[in-house]
Amino acid sequence: MTKVPMTVGGAEKLRAELNQLKTIQRPKISAAIAEAREHGDLKENAEYHAAREQQSFCEGRITEIESKLAEAEVIDVTKIEPSNRVIFGTTVTLYNLNTNKSVTYQIVGEDEADVPSGKISVVSPIARSVMGKREGEEVTVKAPAGDVQYEIEEVQYI
Repeated sequence: MTKVPMTVGGAEKLRAELNQLKTIQRPKISAAIAEAREHGDLKENAEYHAAREQQSFCEGRITEIESKLAEAEVIDVTKIEPSNRVIFGTTVTLYNLNTNKSVTYQIVGEDEADVPSGKISVVSPIARSVMGKREGEEVTVKAPAGDVQYEIEEVQYI
């Protein structure tokens, strides 16, 4: 089984969702199914079918999260000796040489990626281009709109 990298924050978020699904959603859905059964004929009982559909979704998500956590290799970048090298979990500030603007991203696992909040997937073109590079180095990112030149301004192990 291949381990999938995940940040500490990403693992905590998944564990919180799993706990919420198991302790809050599951009992609610079970109660809704029990209540719908009391209404009689299950063939034409829309409440029953809706509750069963919710149950199916909930159980599927629980299985998915448990699988992701089992396959995860949780990496705490704060426990790694800083070397000014871009690695999984670091926060990197890039200076776009074409537009003269800086952007900051944290390199995270695929499931944690959220570009508006500054988190990019480790398999994204930008992350692949900067991985292993150091502060001050220039990189070329092959983007759909064309090549983009960046200079790595800062690497933070936070």
